[in-house]
Amino acid sequence: MSVRMPSNFGRSGAQENALDLLGHEILAEKAAALGRAGQRVEQTLRKLREGGEGEDRARLLKEAAAAVHAYFIQRELCGLRRHDAVIREYDIPRAVLVRLGAS
Repeated sequence: MSVRMPSNFGRSGAQENALDLLGHEILAEKAAALGRAGQRVEQTLRKLREGGEGEDRARLLKEAAAAVHAYFIQRELCGLRRHDAVIREYDIPRAVLVRLGAS
């Protein structure tokens, strides 16, 4: 026979509520940061598609790759490990993905 400790063992109701509020606040900030990172990806990809040639294109590729990389990291921090759907949805160019090490 196994014995389990009560789930609220050693914590008062006020402590439990404080932890719930903190967890909710952390989740809200994760979601907001993910949204901001997604907007940054959209902006940099739009600039890349409208962008110029030569050195300007190289700079735009670098900015887009940095934004996509930051977005992927933020997604992974939120527990979202697969990026295939996002790559299709944002239509991330292969040139950007190659800069991230994808093939």
